Formats: sequence, C-alpha cells, structure tokens
Amino acid sequence: MRSLITGITGFVGSHLAEHLLAQGAEVFGTARWRSDTANIDHLEGRIGLVECDIRDSASVKQVLLDVRPDEIYHLAAQSFVPTSWRAPSETLETNIVGEVHLLEAVRGLDPSPRVQIAGSSEEYGMAREDELPIRETNPLRPLSPYAVSKVGQDLLAYQYAMSYGLHLVRTRAFNHTGPRRGSVFVTSNFAKQIADIEKGRQEPVMRVGNLEARRDFTDVRDIVRGYVLAVREGEPGEVYNLCSGVARTIREVLDLLLSRSQVQVKVEQEPARMRPSDVPVLQGDFGKFHARTGWKPQIPFEQTVADLLDYWRGQA
Repeated sequence: MRSLITGITGFVGSHLAEHLLAQGAEVFGTARWRSDTANIDHLEGRIGLVECDIRDSASVKQVLLDVRPDEIYHLAAQSFVPTSWRAPSETLETNIVGEVHLLEAVRGLDPSPRVQIAGSSEEYGMAREDELPIRETNPLRPLSPYAVSKVGQDLLAYQYAMSYGLHLVRTRAFNHTGPRRGSVFVTSNFAKQIADIEKGRQEPVMRVGNLEARRDFTDVRDIVRGYVLAVREGEPGEVYNLCSGVARTIREVLDLLLSRSQVQVKVEQEPARMRPSDVPVLQGDFGKFHARTGWKPQIPFEQTVADLLDYWRGQA
C-alpha cells in the first residue's frame, strides 16, 4: 500500500505516518520548503518526503504522478481558527483552492486513488442544545473563516465524488489532541504553560481565553486510526463524524491538567485570547462511523492529557 499524506509534518500527519508505517504501508508525505520537520524527524529514512505547495497546481500534479499513491490523506491546510480571522483570504485559498488542485490531479490518475478529506466539527458551528449530540445530518452554520473553508472543502469533495465517480470519503473530526500538538491550540497551550511554570520559566499565572466553551475531545491516535478506516472501509461520497461523544468545558480540561501538577497557579483571562465569535458547544455522535467500520475511541482522555503534559515537560 502506497500512502500519501499531504501536510505530513503537522501534528496529525506525524501520528498518521506512524500508524501507517506500523501497518506496513509505504508512506510518502508532502511539505512546503519552509515547513518545520521536527514532528517527523524521528521518521527520517522511513518515509518519502516530497516538497509541494498545495496552492500550486503543477506542484500537486507532479507529486501524484511521481508517487502514484493507492490512497491519499488530505491534511494540508491552514488549520488554526484565530489565524483565519487575521488572514481569511489566505485561509480560503489554501484550504479550498488547494483541495481543487488535489482533486483535479486525482482525476488525472489511472487508476485513481482512494482519498480521505479531513473536515472539521467547526463546520457545524452554531449547534443548538436540542441538536446535541451532533450527527452528520445537522445543519452547517460555520462561525469563522476557517470553518467556512472546511465547509467548502467538504462540499467540493462531495461534488467531485458525485460528478466524477472518485473514491472520496469525508471525515469531520471533533477536537483532538495529544503529544506534539502545537502550542497555539488550547490543550497544548495549557500543558506548555504548566511545564514552563514547573521549570521556573514562567511566573505562576495561567493565561486563558474562554473557559466556558464545551468541546468533544478525542486522542489524536484514535483519530488517525479512524482516518485509515474511513479511506479503506468508508462509503465513497459519504461523511463521517469522528469524536468521543462527550463534551467537556475548557475549564474542566484546565482543571484536569492542573491536577497533574504540583504547582499553584493563578488563572487570568486575556482579552487577546477571546475570538470575535466562538462556538458555545460541540458534541458529536460517531454512531454512523461505528456502524460502518466498528471504530470507537480507545484511549481515555485522562491518558491523553497525561501524555500531552509529559510531552511538554520533555520539551521544557
């Protein structure tokens, strides 16, 4: 099995590469020339790394012609919600136009590979309490430029599957975390602050944003296992939620992390960490995907948090 991961140097891409290698796949991945490869340095010599910018159609086409993958996991994206507020045009171009380049290149391959399109629970946006848990049939009410871009990716994949008969499977992963998660994301940011406070590199003050938002967290290692099942066992053209089915407030996550540290800290809210509009609650239902593949989360959230904190202690 020749597997291609776009955006392999990212948090999820690195874990997906590990999972595919453990299954015996031949793994290739795309990265921009200026990408930080720290997440995959330990895989040097075991994967094929190819320079590619998904915003350049010729670059994408050449990669697919060179690699001739059996399956593609499309993860490359501008994936940080706050950045999408500051750079909406770049977010839309990278995520939507970049996917068009990929799908057009896939159309030119014979045989065409199976493709997984990594969507996001952010597509659901403003979900009401009486709609919880969120199923794939829920209305899409995106509340950020990033979320809009993922809706665009999602619907493009559906259109290409229906119009051209491509084997495209869409996934909507809810929040996921674990070791190597970037420090700009909330769980990692909290864990890094705690590690820095323990090492005396930061004053004992935790700086936070909105602690009342409720999110559905899953371990990244469970998510990538779901991605592989989706591309190999999912129905072409369909969309599947990947989640835990449990909603936790960000305050609960912070308290869980603090309970694993001996430091005493003061918690302070920073206006700069607040978003222009924030999704109040995201809680998913993975029943459709479970019925199709048997997938369900296996790693307890407490273990995920412990591994994340240990990772940042190692970095500190």
